[in-house]
Amino acid sequence: MDKQYDVIILGAGPAGMTAAVYASRAGLKTAMLEKAAPGGKMIKTYEIQNWPGIKEIGGADLAYQMFEHSTHFGAEYLYGDVTAISEENGEKVVQCADGTCYRAAALIIATGTQERLLNIPGEKEYTGKGVSYCAVCDGSFFKGEPVTVIGGGNSALEESLYLTQFASRVYIVIRRDVFRAEPIIQKQIEENPKIHLIKKHIPKEILAEEGRVSAIVLEEVETHQTMTLETKAVFPYIGAVPCTQFVKTLPILDASGYVIVNEQMETAVPGIFGAGDVTVKPLRQVVTAANDGAIAAQRAFHWIKG
Repeated sequence: MDKQYDVIILGAGPAGMTAAVYASRAGLKTAMLEKAAPGGKMIKTYEIQNWPGIKEIGGADLAYQMFEHSTHFGAEYLYGDVTAISEENGEKVVQCADGTCYRAAALIIATGTQERLLNIPGEKEYTGKGVSYCAVCDGSFFKGEPVTVIGGGNSALEESLYLTQFASRVYIVIRRDVFRAEPIIQKQIEENPKIHLIKKHIPKEILAEEGRVSAIVLEEVETHQTMTLETKAVFPYIGAVPCTQFVKTLPILDASGYVIVNEQMETAVPGIFGAGDVTVKPLRQVVTAANDGAIAAQRAFHWIKG
C-alpha cells in the first residue's frame, strides 16, 4: 500500500528541513523525500559565515545540525527520486523511480537547483576547495587573492563586482568577445580596476596544489592555444537548472522551470507549495530558504486544517 502522510516535503535542503521542523512541530504527519544527502548546497560549501547566531561553521556541519533538528519532532526522512506528481481523490500522489508511491494532503516542493557544470578536469575534485558556485557564500575566504569567474551573464558580472571587496584581482573569462549582461552592469565592470577581462577563452582544466585550487588552464577559442592562469578560486556562473522535471505538466512553473509562488509560498495548484532556491526569487541563500520553508509549512498546516 502507498504510504500516507499529511504533508510531504520534496527536498531536504535548508528550505525542506526548516519546513519539516515547522510541519512536524505543528502536529502534522510529515515526511522529507530526498534523492541525495540532506543539506543541499550546504554540503558543498566549505564554510558559512552568514547564518545568524553562528559566526563561522562548515557547510556540512550546519547541514548535519539542521538535519538532526528536522527529524527531532517526528518527521520521517525518506530516500527517493521523484518522477511524477498526480492527484487522486483530493490527495497528492508522489511517484518515485523505484516504483514507490506516497500520498499526502499537501506537498512542499523544495528541490532546489543544480548548477550547470563546466565538466572539466578538477572541477568536481576541488568543489569546496576553491571551486565554488556561490560568491556571496565563499568570496570572503579569498581576501587578497586572485579569483576567476566563468561566465558573461548578469549573475557572473554581479558576483564579480561582489568579489572585488575581497580579492586582489578578479578575472572574468567569457567564450565570446561580448557580454550577455545588461549595459549598466557592463559599464561597472569596465570601470572597476580590480577586474580583468579574458575574452574568447574557455576553461579546460582546474589545477591544484596541496589539495586546493592554484590555477586554471584556458584555451583560446580560435587559435586553441592554452594559457595557465594563477588563481585561488574558480566561480562558474554559466547558469543553474531548477530541479522541477517531475512537475513539468503542472501550471506552476515559469519559462525557466522555476516554481511560481505568492508571498504565502502557494502555487497555482491548491495544496502544493514551493520553498527555497527552486522558486522564483531575487536572492538564493540559506537564510532565505529557511524563511520560505517556515512560511510554506505554516500555510500547508492551515490549508490541511481548512
